[in-house]
Amino acid sequence: MGVGAMEASSPAAFDDGGTSTTIEDLPADVLALVLRRLDGASLAAVGCASSGLHGLATDPDTWRALCLAMWPSVRDLLPCLGRVDHRALFADAFPFPCSSPSPSAPTSPPQQPLPARLVSAVDLRHAGVSILSRVVETDADSDWFLGAPFRVDALVQEGFTPPTAASASGISHADLELNWVLLDPATGRALNASSRRAVAVDRKWLTGDTVARFAVVLSGGEGGVALDAAVTCDERYGHVREVSLRVEDADGAGVSGRDGLAAVAAAMTAPRRRGCRGGATAEDAARERYEDFVRGKRARKEWKARREGILDLCCSGVGAAAF
Repeated sequence: MGVGAMEASSPAAFDDGGTSTTIEDLPADVLALVLRRLDGASLAAVGCASSGLHGLATDPDTWRALCLAMWPSVRDLLPCLGRVDHRALFADAFPFPCSSPSPSAPTSPPQQPLPARLVSAVDLRHAGVSILSRVVETDADSDWFLGAPFRVDALVQEGFTPPTAASASGISHADLELNWVLLDPATGRALNASSRRAVAVDRKWLTGDTVARFAVVLSGGEGGVALDAAVTCDERYGHVREVSLRVEDADGAGVSGRDGLAAVAAAMTAPRRRGCRGGATAEDAARERYEDFVRGKRARKEWKARREGILDLCCSGVGAAAF
């Protein structure tokens, strides 16, 4: 049941012998069960139809069930955060962050305070089956984290074989789905740090491993930065070796922890991408933005190579003339 059906039923969609009946005349428990079958965007839209539906659409249990269906690891957030507003979490973490600042935004936004602690809710599925659900806490205030390249590991070196039928025939990256949600416990804000579907797959022929990238492009700095969530696995045996998150700049280099935190903090408070043009899905739009990011990175690399070649040629000419 979608938003259109709900709107068609409100306020007076049924007429029985001259007596109008609205959807709000249904028992509240029946309406609550109906609303729980909606997706997050439809549920939020229904809450704007009337005051009665607003009360049902803002029910904390409904939003908790919606978040748990999307991110099973959310159930383990309470020990880390103490309290979880599931409605606010879904509004922050389900849409993709905008890859460019809003036209009405100031040209130089105020500097956001850096999070002292990051909490990651990581969920990895294959063919719809959950194969990894984990909450990772990161001390982001240490000198080691701020000075080293930004990196958060949800799985490293321990590895596992997914308990699915795919383990016998290998992992299909088209069937992989990664949800990586970053949360700042101090402010309660959250950020979608992965593209859900893989935007690129790199193969390491020497080791037989493949790396599926679930990247999200953010604004900030020249050419922007990308949150690069990667799943490394042995495709032949279906063995997942590593699940990690790093921040990459427009030149392909790793961003320091301090600069990565600044980009994450700015993205947490920035607007969210609410829709896609031309009927494209959010995952398709994320893939297109990443492909544009890769093309820009390749163009910058080629430009730097040409510049270095010209400088080498000039130095060689000056040296020959001096000789």
